[in-house]
Amino acid sequence: MSQSYPELIDDLNAAIGKLREGAPDPMRGFSALAREALKPGALDVKTKELIAIGIAIATRCDGCIGFHAKAAIKAGATREEILETLSMAIYMGAGPSMIYAAEALRAFDELAPPQEAQA
Repeated sequence: MSQSYPELIDDLNAAIGKLREGAPDPMRGFSALAREALKPGALDVKTKELIAIGIAIATRCDGCIGFHAKAAIKAGATREEILETLSMAIYMGAGPSMIYAAEALRAFDELAPPQEAQA
């Protein structure tokens, strides 16, 4: 990514504004979902924003990283908390890849003719 995150957020906010104009009902639904998901409950807003950053990393969404980093700062997240969140995202990027690799091998073994599965 070559653009700064403040610029990216500004650009995305403008594009999202156009999307809201063109598809107001779905966007209202999305906004309602966001409001409900971010309500403090068993988890506070800061924790939810840190989770969102981890998911944004896993899904490789630059805009999501920017929006949720900004929201995490607003919710009081520290640099240390961000670094721990990033550490978990890095760890989980490797673990799920291993699990899905094992699943891919199992799929091949279950679907291949018996002689190919044995090789």
